[in-house]
Amino acid sequence: MCLEKTINYLGRFISLMIPIMVILMIVIIVARYFLGIGLTGIQELVMYIHALVFLGYAGYVQYKDEHVRVDIFYRDAANKYKNKVNLIFGILFLMPMMFVIGYFSIDLIEMSWKIKETSTEAGGLNYVYIQKTLILLFPLSLLLTIIYQLREK
Repeated sequence: MCLEKTINYLGRFISLMIPIMVILMIVIIVARYFLGIGLTGIQELVMYIHALVFLGYAGYVQYKDEHVRVDIFYRDAANKYKNKVNLIFGILFLMPMMFVIGYFSIDLIEMSWKIKETSTEAGGLNYVYIQKTLILLFPLSLLLTIIYQLREK
């Protein structure tokens, strides 16, 4: 039950970032095209939020079984069969991919934190290392979901 609550909380929290991202994009567009003001820092903030949404929401989408897939072969199959197929392929393909992404991103993130990596754009944000840390949300959120699915079966 704790895993389910964590996955749901993370998914709901991250879903709140989408309207914020849209509002910031509207501010950027209005500032640029109507006021002639460039807002590089806010543009980068939108990229950070987009990374948070994309990387952090993956586990919630997997949990809700709402991800995009080509389901030509099992479209009309029973839910029990679909759940088994999803679980088997999740273990065979998704888990190894999560570990590879997690393992190989650690050095990148560690180096970014050591040098306190900043934006290369004038007026950009000085927190690229925080954005790179968001990479770990992807394998962690998916791992939580796979563990939950394994416990439920």
